[in-house]
Amino acid sequence: MSSFETRFRACNRLKCSKEFKLVFASKHRSSDKSFLFLARENNLNQARLGLVVPKKHISRSVDRNKLKRIVRESFRFKQKQLEGKDVVVLIRNKINCRSRLIELELIKHWNKISK
Repeated sequence: MSSFETRFRACNRLKCSKEFKLVFASKHRSSDKSFLFLARENNLNQARLGLVVPKKHISRSVDRNKLKRIVRESFRFKQKQLEGKDVVVLIRNKINCRSRLIELELIKHWNKISK
């Protein structure tokens, strides 16, 4: 699979509040102390991602953007596995963006959500 096919494009994003509300209403979840993953079927042939990273938990914009890039990159690699789902990732607590454990936690959540 080429990197062009797995890019994170505009069509892979949840954009409007209506789309986010539909995902928040779903019961399919995966959570721990740092992340809350919500998912629902979207009747499309692609996966879409929405991110919620509050200033309350990660105050520096540099760190918020770094965390968003990490989550998007992780999503990009699991895109085929999540095909046909809308996923919202909510940050629940402070997270050290430089920790390697984040990637392992994300993989665990992607696998649980994809089932």
